[in-house]
Amino acid sequence: MKTYQYSVLTEKDIRKLCQRPRIDFTSIFGQVEPILENIRKNGDRGLIELTEKFDGVHLNKISESVPANIEISDSVKEAFKIAYQNIYNFHLAQLPNDLVVETMNGVVCKRLARPIERVGLYVPGGSAILPSTALMLGIPAKIAGCKEIVLATPPRKDGTLAPEVLYAAKLIGATRIVKAGGAQAIAAMAYGTESIPKVDKILGPGNQYVTAAKMMLQNSEANISIDMPAGPSEVLVIADEQADASFVAADLLSQAEHGPDSQVVLASVNGFDLDALKKELAKQTGELPRASIVKKSLSKSFIVACDSVDEAVQFSNSYAPEHLIINVENAASYTDKISNAGSVFLGPWSPESVGDYASGTNHTLPTYGYARIFSGVSLDSFLKYVTFQELNEEGLQAIASSVMTLAEIEQLQAHKMAVKIRVDNINDNN
Repeated sequence: MKTYQYSVLTEKDIRKLCQRPRIDFTSIFGQVEPILENIRKNGDRGLIELTEKFDGVHLNKISESVPANIEISDSVKEAFKIAYQNIYNFHLAQLPNDLVVETMNGVVCKRLARPIERVGLYVPGGSAILPSTALMLGIPAKIAGCKEIVLATPPRKDGTLAPEVLYAAKLIGATRIVKAGGAQAIAAMAYGTESIPKVDKILGPGNQYVTAAKMMLQNSEANISIDMPAGPSEVLVIADEQADASFVAADLLSQAEHGPDSQVVLASVNGFDLDALKKELAKQTGELPRASIVKKSLSKSFIVACDSVDEAVQFSNSYAPEHLIINVENAASYTDKISNAGSVFLGPWSPESVGDYASGTNHTLPTYGYARIFSGVSLDSFLKYVTFQELNEEGLQAIASSVMTLAEIEQLQAHKMAVKIRVDNINDNN
């Protein structure tokens, strides 16, 4: 990992460091477009063909209901129980209160939450199964009251789905399981097929083809929305002299093992033992089954040496990481200074792994610098808000002059008339 001294970096240098590896979306869009068109035209048949082509799995049936009986060990059930309850508790607390405001006498405005009726949840399954993602997406969907919860995930080579993913699907109340991955699964949920209901919103992480499909379909006749665009997984760790090098190394590696394109960054504060870190990285990497992936990721990652925690926080806000770990003395005191991050982990005993699985916060987060403008998935991701207004005679009379004047300015006479005809009626009957 190459080291840069923050104090000598120019603004241009910092912008360059904060740039993620370029994704050639022009090329990717060109590859994804025929996949989307195939699904739009051919439905289930196209999805079966593409699943065989890309995943090497032939399926006679591309979707199914959640099985009634799913066999998993008691220890796995217990792990699910703890994770489910914590995620549920945190997201349940996000339920919004009804907003009712009397903006002036006789004019009452309301803002009320309503669930998005049909959602599609994408659970990746390329190099590893990810039942935790099913929980992270499905629990808030369930709390929000979504009527249709479609879950798509790639099948295993024998055409089955991992029982852990099916168990998670059962816990969240999934109404349909799609045994497909990639852009083709996203298209199937967006357009709908003979056996797969069309959804209104698609959520969940995925590779660059999944991301491209979501972006393209959001701007198409499919008429869907998405949670956010996303890139490879990433973490930024801020560590000072009190930070244990073995902890920091483990945190960096926990993201590096996601994939060779994952990016891990260390903002080291004066006093942190970089030599000890390098030894720990080598030692721990050698013990990992995904060591080859880790090494590729680390080769593209870097260290920023800072004179203070404040400098490290400044750099972090510029970088806008998906995950931010603040392993410094009095870590919580820096909370108010963090403006751009997907999810933040404070202190030495808060590894990013707990947020990935069971602390309660959501692990579907903005990457690729999108934390500047996007939030991670939350209960709000599954809600929309409808505004209401109700006026009585007094309220309409009080607001009428303003409305009619503004309508006159905009030369919208029917708008003015809709108010005037009512005011005249009130005056005639008084």
